Amino acid sequence: MGPQMKMFTGPLSACTRPTCLSGSLATFSLARCFSTTSPALDWLTPKFAEKSKSPKGRPHVATGGSTRGTTVVWGDFGLRMKDHDRRMPASALKIAEETIKRRLRGMNYKLYKRVSANIGVYTKGNEQRMGKGKGKFDYWTVRLPVSRVVFELKGDLHEKVAREAFRLAGHKLPGLWEFVKKDDPPVVGITKLGNGVTLESLKRARRNPPLPTNALENPPKTTSSSPTSPQ
Repeated sequence: MGPQMKMFTGPLSACTRPTCLSGSLATFSLARCFSTTSPALDWLTPKFAEKSKSPKGRPHVATGGSTRGTTVVWGDFGLRMKDHDRRMPASALKIAEETIKRRLRGMNYKLYKRVSANIGVYTKGNEQRMGKGKGKFDYWTVRLPVSRVVFELKGDLHEKVAREAFRLAGHKLPGLWEFVKKDDPPVVGITKLGNGVTLESLKRARRNPPLPTNALENPPKTTSSSPTSPQ
């Protein structure tokens, strides 16, 4: 293969086309230095930069009894957080992904990522005076609520092999993690549904509301707390 001639990344002009080259240079193969396809999206880095710096914030807590994101959707096995919510850096998620791929090397599988690190963390140096802005960008992170499934596996894998891969990945991540399967029940907060526990029973009031006094046959008589004046 002959030498390649590099060209600028802009559009080709008329004088730089292969038909305008001399006979000796026409035999050279031209390197295509540009591409019309968009780069692949990275789940550890957002596609666009933040317009404004993100505050520290807290993970979203579903107060209405939501079970979204707590079950395996696309795969057969999953890795789910089970202790409490936290802010997870993209570097820890990348190490966990590499650990799973290293354990399942040579096997037929597909790994699904259920989260995206799209929150920027900004830090300032030590012994800095107050003010002067929020600081410079440090790393990307994701706010993980409790009982959220992070990874899913699907393919020709035995359950023990997938359980071992997720066990190794859980040791690389902060917090406590559990192995879940496709048919496992959803979770509301830290309470697992099933065995008589339903979403309706969790939303039901813990105590019976007091009955109105008009519905009683003999309503109690109210006594005045103020002393009566002697006649």
